[in-house]
This record gives sequence, structure tokens and C-alpha cells, in this order.
Amino acid sequence: MAWIDALPWIDLLRWLHVIGATVLFGTGAGIAFFMLLAHRTGDPVLVAHVAGTVVIADVLFTATAAVAQPLTGLVLAHRVGWPLTEGWLLASIGLYVVVGLFWLPVVAIQLRMRDLARAAAAEGRPLPAAYDRLFRIWFACGWPAFAAMLAILWLMTAKPSLDCPLSVDLSP
Repeated sequence: MAWIDALPWIDLLRWLHVIGATVLFGTGAGIAFFMLLAHRTGDPVLVAHVAGTVVIADVLFTATAAVAQPLTGLVLAHRVGWPLTEGWLLASIGLYVVVGLFWLPVVAIQLRMRDLARAAAAEGRPLPAAYDRLFRIWFACGWPAFAAMLAILWLMTAKPSLDCPLSVDLSP
């Protein structure tokens, strides 16, 4: 991949990677905070509005950063010379997959919560039991994803020496 070595914009790519990580972590924490506050009111109109905004934020910010992170990370790892089997990098990739496995269902749950809240608001009734069940699942999914994001941020900044029994030389 000689073309990657010639990239004059590697510093910009590094900054984009850092900004992407910040957006993923910050958007996730912000979404959780605002959804929790809206949920606590029990007001279907407020919950519908906040859930609608959260869905938009997830599509615009979280999804964009979630796609950009592995792309910028792969190019940066190659450019710096880190093999993807480096212990801390492999752990980060694994945790990133964990985050994705929790985030994808959460997006679907948010859409359903939004729709249930909109229907309750339109009919002038309280939030249904189905909404409460979905909120509990949504809330429970947030904790492992949040912990994994914290671990990834630590791994990416500390770059600890981790022996990986799965390490194999993938070079040609």
C-alpha cells in the first residue's frame, strides 16, 4: 500500500480519528442523558420529541463516526506500522465490535420508543407498558457499550503492552 505512505494529509486523518472517537463517546453520553431525563418525566409529548431528536443525532453523528472510525483507524495503523494483531489494537477492535453489537439494536429500540411515545401523545394517553420494557432494555444495553467505549479510549491513549495469544503474522 505505497499510496498510503505518500499521503500528505495523515495529520488531518489523525485529527479526524480523534474527533470521531470524541463524537462517538460524546453523542452516546448525550443521547443517554437526554433520553433518561425525558423518560423520567413520563410525558409522552416530551419523550416523543426527545426520542425523535435522538434518532436524528444517531443517524447524523453516531453512524457517521462509527463508519469513519475503522476506516481512519486502519489507515493510521498501517501508516504508523502497527499490525492489527498488536494486543491493545486487537482488544480495541474487539471492543468496537461489542459496542456495535449493542448500538445497532439500540437504534431500532429508539425508533420503536419514539413511535410508541408519538402514538401515546397523539391519543392523549400515558406511555404504554411496551415503551417501559423497551426503555429498560435500551438502558441495560447502554452500560456495556459505555464501558467498552471507555476501555477503547483508554487502550487508544495508553497503548499498553498486551500479549495476545491470537497474534499471527499476516504480512505477505
